[in-house]
Amino acid sequence: MNRLYHFPLSPFSRKVRLCLAEKRIEVELVEERYWEQDADFLRRNPAGRVPILQIGKLTLADSQAICEFLEETVPQPPLMPKGAEARYEVRRLVAWFDDKFNAEVTSKLIGERVFRKVKGTGYPDSTNVKSGARAIKFHLDYMAGLLESRRWLAGNDMTLADFAAAAHLSCLDYISDVDWHRSEVVKEWYAKIKSRPAFRSLLADQVPGFPQPSHYADLDF
Repeated sequence: MNRLYHFPLSPFSRKVRLCLAEKRIEVELVEERYWEQDADFLRRNPAGRVPILQIGKLTLADSQAICEFLEETVPQPPLMPKGAEARYEVRRLVAWFDDKFNAEVTSKLIGERVFRKVKGTGYPDSTNVKSGARAIKFHLDYMAGLLESRRWLAGNDMTLADFAAAAHLSCLDYISDVDWHRSEVVKEWYAKIKSRPAFRSLLADQVPGFPQPSHYADLDF
């Protein structure tokens, strides 16, 4: 059995979970408290991060490297377009969400509201929370600008860029930190991707101490 070491509200874990599910690769999910830096965990990935995918005889780390490995070894259904320019745009947007969005939004909101509690490191820092709440407005507006002229974030086909964005936003939606009224086109995009079979396991996530909001698993919000 293939195995994915993950944390439910890690957007990087969620991105890999979406790719695996879209490509119909079955895995056993193993929740990992990676911040505890367990010796066995560090042997699997000395970087001390999730996700880690054990597939066949391989142990793979780094979410983007894993996703591109899956794309190359299980090409159907494709999550990367064929042309070099189109593939560049997907990679650019994946980096946007995994780097810029994560630093400005996810790490501030999930980091303060969730990880402070699960790690037992005190109360949320209100400065970081306010910073993340301001920054997400800019990012939602940026997404809206892209979606005004495209069916999906990187073009007319769904790609890994959409999964990267949805992975972050689904974590934030779990703690009710996304204003879906800000942009109708972004809300429609999320409803469309949220309705895919690949999203089902994410919508079933239950994080102890953080009950799902009533709208989280509602496909019609």
